[in-house]
Amino acid sequence: MTSTGPLAPRLPSPLQEARDLRFERHGLRLLLKRDDLIHPHLVGNKWRKLVPNIAAAGGRPLVTFGGAYSNHLRATAAAGRLLGLPTTGVVRGQELACRPLNPSLARCAADGMRLHFVDRATYRRKAEPETLAGILCAAGAEGAYVVPEGGSNAEAVRGCRALGAELRGHAEVVAVACGTGGTLAGLAAGLGTDGRALGIPVLKGGFLEADIQALQERAFGARTGVWSLDDRFHFGGYARTNPELEAFARDFEERHGLPVERLYVAKLLYGLVTLAEEGAFTRGSTIAAVVTGRPFPEPPAAGPER
Repeated sequence: MTSTGPLAPRLPSPLQEARDLRFERHGLRLLLKRDDLIHPHLVGNKWRKLVPNIAAAGGRPLVTFGGAYSNHLRATAAAGRLLGLPTTGVVRGQELACRPLNPSLARCAADGMRLHFVDRATYRRKAEPETLAGILCAAGAEGAYVVPEGGSNAEAVRGCRALGAELRGHAEVVAVACGTGGTLAGLAAGLGTDGRALGIPVLKGGFLEADIQALQERAFGARTGVWSLDDRFHFGGYARTNPELEAFARDFEERHGLPVERLYVAKLLYGLVTLAEEGAFTRGSTIAAVVTGRPFPEPPAAGPER
């Protein structure tokens, strides 16, 4: 499944230098790890996380979870279409069931994903066995293989370890935007002691460090690699942007010819530029930014996170 057929990837993904004065004036070199080019439909870290879970599913239907603009839901729906597997997406927000589908959910439906909307209180309790069983029953997905929100579990973390292995020896710091933390957990393990992994959370709350450590413990038995988080660049939370971030992303696109996905990649790159200006990186270092996605019609800037 990983080398031939509809999920055949482009691996290792390209590693490209980005000449940028905002880094060069501090004696830094910026590389872009183009995981967005791995697969045309399972973009970036979604391929690395989903393929191990699809293998573990053994041909069973897939059920997974996400918000209204979830990249993970879209990737799961695309994988189901390509492989002929039924998929169900449990979507946070019962109120969305009565509204027209946004472009992201419409893409999921077009790829054959059955959408099941649940209220936010129930969604927060989805990890509880009784609540999960009730959701699966209501969604008609009792026999399906459950992929967690964001695709982050032990299988996914072990799949993302290859990302770190591909970057060994190329950079002192490898940075990635974090949603559920599975990519950083695997990346750090793959890097080992050959570099430091830096996570830029795109959600607010300060809960990711414990989640990432727990993922590594389940996947590898212990906390692994050298990694840290900087949670200053979430711009209000998941799916939140503002005019400053939008202007930054457009400017980066013009400088480097890279289409910048707004909800993850823009926040990562903004954080790295800020850290470079703050002197957070040792002069002479190479910084690699993992490009985990590409633009899709995104939500407008929103108010306070609910």
